[in-house]
Amino acid sequence: MIKNLTGIHETVDYRTDTQICLYYNDEYENYPPHWHTSFEIIMPTVNSYRVVCGEKDYHLREKDILVICPCMIHELFAPETGERIIFQPGLNKISIKELNLLTSIISPALLITPEEYPLIHERVHQLMLDIKEEYFNASHYAEAAIFSKFLEILVCIGRSHKTFTQKQKDLTSSRQKEYVEKFIFITDYINEHFAENLTLEDAANLAGFSKFHFSRLFKQYTDTSFYKYLNQKRIAYAKTLLLDPQMAVTDVALQSGFSSLSAFLRMFKQMNQCTPTEFRNMYDN
Repeated sequence: MIKNLTGIHETVDYRTDTQICLYYNDEYENYPPHWHTSFEIIMPTVNSYRVVCGEKDYHLREKDILVICPCMIHELFAPETGERIIFQPGLNKISIKELNLLTSIISPALLITPEEYPLIHERVHQLMLDIKEEYFNASHYAEAAIFSKFLEILVCIGRSHKTFTQKQKDLTSSRQKEYVEKFIFITDYINEHFAENLTLEDAANLAGFSKFHFSRLFKQYTDTSFYKYLNQKRIAYAKTLLLDPQMAVTDVALQSGFSSLSAFLRMFKQMNQCTPTEFRNMYDN
């Protein structure tokens, strides 16, 4: 299934002139740790499937759906018999203001089951089947149809997030919408400025909150802390820089926004369970 693997970096085999790739996979074959810049959505249709991502072991049953964020190292384990949809959409050419906030909610991966997501599971399951049908039928406007269904999956995830489903006595719907729009702006800003000396105080001032109130709301709307979100962006960018064997690790650290090599090394190992040099060596193998 993995056609273009250099070390642990997969260059996704998109269909010609598109940013979509889909496999209806029935192979009894495991796939080693790898990463790529596209999303990956896996849904077993016959028997189970196992995925390890971000130090978490996911056991997928039939119809469970696992959404993996870009640049996350993951490993796949197949049962002796079974079938599953493996869908890889790239969003490099699509600009969506909510995408950074949605990625934060999903990161590193999100398992959609009937028990955990009863309001959206059946719809997401059907959308995955529709995507498979569009991909293999190759009808007119298939790529547009596929992306529209993938984006609907992201919308389902976003709208099922706790900030929309829980009852909050202190927030009106208009205030909640204002907060969502504000944190969409903030995550977009971080995505553009992560390599700069960006602090919690800077982001809080941009949002118009005290840093303590901002920290609480940021965690509520993104499921992570401000600095963890910032460092995730920096490390994801650092991975792409490490693919260049001529670039020194110190330069990678500085260009990714870290103030020191030691801080970069510590954060990289914490997020990837390997050092930048080990990561580069895995790529070169």
